[in-house]
Amino acid sequence: MSEVEELADEFVQTWFAENPLWPSLLSLPGDHDRLPDPGNEAAQRFRARYNDLAAAAESAQGDPVTRGVVVQQARAAVDLIDAAEVEFSVSDALSAPGLMLLNLLPQVTLADEERAAGHVARLAQIPSYLDAVTGRQRGATPPGFLVREGADLLGRYLDHPESDPLNIPGHSFVDRQEALLADVVRPAFARYREFLLDELSPRALGEDRPGLCWQPNGEQRYARLVRVHTTTDRTPQDLHETGLRLIDQLAEEYRELGSRVFGTSELPEIFDRLRTDPALRWHSGEELLESARSAIRKAEAVAPQWFRTVPDEPCEVRPVPAAEADSGTIAYYLQPDFAGTRKGTYFANTHHAEERFRHTSEAVAFHEAVPGHHFQLTSAMNLDGVPLLRKIAPVNSYLEGWGLYAERLADEMGLYSSDLTRLGMLTMDSLRAGRLVVDTGLHALGWSRQQAVDHLREHTPMAPLEIELEVDRYAGVPGQALSYMVGRLEIQRVRAEAERALGERFDIRGFHDTVLGSGVLPLAVLDTVVRDWVAAVG
Repeated sequence: MSEVEELADEFVQTWFAENPLWPSLLSLPGDHDRLPDPGNEAAQRFRARYNDLAAAAESAQGDPVTRGVVVQQARAAVDLIDAAEVEFSVSDALSAPGLMLLNLLPQVTLADEERAAGHVARLAQIPSYLDAVTGRQRGATPPGFLVREGADLLGRYLDHPESDPLNIPGHSFVDRQEALLADVVRPAFARYREFLLDELSPRALGEDRPGLCWQPNGEQRYARLVRVHTTTDRTPQDLHETGLRLIDQLAEEYRELGSRVFGTSELPEIFDRLRTDPALRWHSGEELLESARSAIRKAEAVAPQWFRTVPDEPCEVRPVPAAEADSGTIAYYLQPDFAGTRKGTYFANTHHAEERFRHTSEAVAFHEAVPGHHFQLTSAMNLDGVPLLRKIAPVNSYLEGWGLYAERLADEMGLYSSDLTRLGMLTMDSLRAGRLVVDTGLHALGWSRQQAVDHLREHTPMAPLEIELEVDRYAGVPGQALSYMVGRLEIQRVRAEAERALGERFDIRGFHDTVLGSGVLPLAVLDTVVRDWVAAVG
């Protein structure tokens, strides 16, 4: 094993020590009876270790691709610690430290008695964990609407003890588990909810100041998060202007398709039809889920024409859990574990299905499942001869960039069933372009919540319900929304350069296998990998 491969493994072990739920979610060796330590003292210990790893990797001998991943990931880990999201993140079920246990713990596969015992041990630690979160958030001033959303999510959890997602059946510790949930866990979440309502809410900022720029050192913290989620040094102003340009470019595509589908090229009329036509809504959540399954089956059938390597593992489609659906995102994907005990799963939000769009369903399924995240992440997990880090690194610009690229690729593959669903593809495109504008507007330019909502209402045909949920998500998770379009643009750029360089020798299947065949990569490293492939083919 080379020096840089050893450092890659050291990084993974450090990352797992900081985030012990991840090895459990992936069914990898780790501390399966421990929760993270959200305290500042622990954060500073990990910060020092990540700095040491980055410095060592910069001069380490070995594969330059692996070196690039280790250096970027170690620096990103330092940036995340310095951004101190724990101090203001109170609303997002996938990332807010006070809420994420309700989402992540039920996803851990309790494959044996040791894992089941570890689950029970983790339940017993929840009060001290939430106390540490409270300690970091005491004195914080997050936006009041996000505080209320977090409290509302906890309220829904506490109101339904009979369907507690942490009450996992089928193991010999069930009695102990139920006692802990009743006597320890739910009271701890109730105390955290009281903290949100009684301490944070009275001093929370108004809807006119929801962005990170209104927090102490907010400009620097946001710059760090932009760097983490894009793996670039692009500035908020540059990203903001890129989003505005893309929105203008998409207008022409809307006019072309709108003329064919609705008989008008006027954007307000096209957007109004997409938003208000009752025929473009679902009748039920199950209908929404079945449409996603149908789109995935269609994509799987033609995938070998576009990919040399096609993952064997099927993708499950399930509804977003009820506790998080009311304030949750449109959809998300959870990758399979390495033991094969949990399949890759596309979670679609069926809450208020009658208010959600039919025409965007195919684009979302192609993004989250095939040829999107499911292909991407299962391909990475199945790679041989690369360090574990390159199979699981949380590089959002690569991961979400590929998902958004997959939506447009699906059009090349002939997967959209009609011009109407291609308008759905444009709808999702304009949302991601709008994210560049709105995320930077909120967190760098001082926009109000209403400014962000108004911008998306004017420039995207998203449903009002989804627009408000999206804006609240951007406010609660600064920078993450930038990763989609930044990554997609970069994948499109390196593909275009490869096509120009290779001409008739360009092979789309070879390109896709190159992008997916080296693992999860920062964008600068991906550029190098594709250039090396072009040189080898040429």
